[in-house]
Amino acid sequence: MTATWNWESGEGLLGIDDPADWDAAYERGEARIGTAAIGLAFNCTLAEASPRILKAMRSADRGQRGFAYTAAGHAARLNGELTPELYAALRAEGHRGFAATAVDDTLTFVPFRELPPWFKWRLVASRVEDKLEVWRLHLTYAAEDLRKALRGRRRSG
Repeated sequence: MTATWNWESGEGLLGIDDPADWDAAYERGEARIGTAAIGLAFNCTLAEASPRILKAMRSADRGQRGFAYTAAGHAARLNGELTPELYAALRAEGHRGFAATAVDDTLTFVPFRELPPWFKWRLVASRVEDKLEVWRLHLTYAAEDLRKALRGRRRSG
């Protein structure tokens, strides 16, 4: 099935379903290794895809590294879990940059009781940050409404 993978343009790589094809492309130094890692996340078991996603996360190409983190997020969505190595890689990157969406996907699709401690903490912290932002917005809107009411009162009085 190798004939359907166009490593030059990236066409068809989301359909890659053979880890051996990915390994061979990695050894050849193909450029779109992160894109193909997303395909592995879609089409292979977590055990097969995980080591390849990790390798793609270390790619020299920034864009392909980003795709590798996207692959980790998809793996969390599709499997409801990640391997300890993927959890560690996301933890090392933190809840920012390339890993932000993958961490969010992990927090959304992996049951809380299955999460490692840092992810549990991150979920709680994220909920607190969201609540504080809601309160901040309510105060901002209330202050703006008060300002408009006082300004209207001065004009009419």
